[in-house]
Amino acid sequence: MSEFRNSVHRVSGDHDIAINEAGPADGPVVVFIHGSGPGASGQSNFRQNVQAFVDGGFRVLLPDLIGYGQSSKPEGIDYTLALFTDTLFEALQASGIAKATLIGNSLGGGIAIQMALDHPEFVDRLILMAPGCIEEREVYFAMPGIASMVGSFGGPDFDETEQRRLITNLVHDPVHATDALVAERFAVARTQPKDVIVRMRTPNLQPRLGELKMPILLFWGSEERFMPLTGIDYFLKQCDDVRVVTFNKVGHWVQVERADEFNRYSLTFLHG
Repeated sequence: MSEFRNSVHRVSGDHDIAINEAGPADGPVVVFIHGSGPGASGQSNFRQNVQAFVDGGFRVLLPDLIGYGQSSKPEGIDYTLALFTDTLFEALQASGIAKATLIGNSLGGGIAIQMALDHPEFVDRLILMAPGCIEEREVYFAMPGIASMVGSFGGPDFDETEQRRLITNLVHDPVHATDALVAERFAVARTQPKDVIVRMRTPNLQPRLGELKMPILLFWGSEERFMPLTGIDYFLKQCDDVRVVTFNKVGHWVQVERADEFNRYSLTFLHG
């Protein structure tokens, strides 16, 4: 396995954004952007994907979003899409990145979309796994996975058992909710303010999807409990250059449950 190079970048608001990096420093850049949820981080979301991309010659960046992993976790603020996107973009610029493919899951997909809208010259391609921020907030909060996550993490009794239950909601096959993953994410979750979930504020970017002119590869699992499958049609109808891969008996974490296929399809797309 490749060794990670670690860096921390101070961005606007005196926040620190941590980035783990692997692969050749002069390779084309891919940035994996993790989703929300208690204990999320770049490494825990994409551990099964990094090596395949490094072997493919890519410089791989795994940032921890603000409020997550080893990055700053401010309290008493709204966690807006602009906050996530702007702090990440500043950290990527501080890393010397001028152009990248963004690979985003869930909230990370919404961040990737917003960054592509804000900085189209920066984004070469998009790989999105059940991306967020393309429905109204009320639609998402009615989804069983998100309703369970908000109710659990927002309460006073969040413990390791609840952490396991939330991870199990992310996948179709509970075999992926390993003891090691539960422990890793719970250690991070214990350091997170409730605001990171309870005060998350994201707009509906669906009306702007047609502005995305870069090639897009979209993944979705049929047993999705967080992002409605209707999102697939938004991309097919509005975007100029999109292809979609769907899997049966797969939940929210396509890149985990079908890691080998996800890696293969993504690398073919990037090398095409």
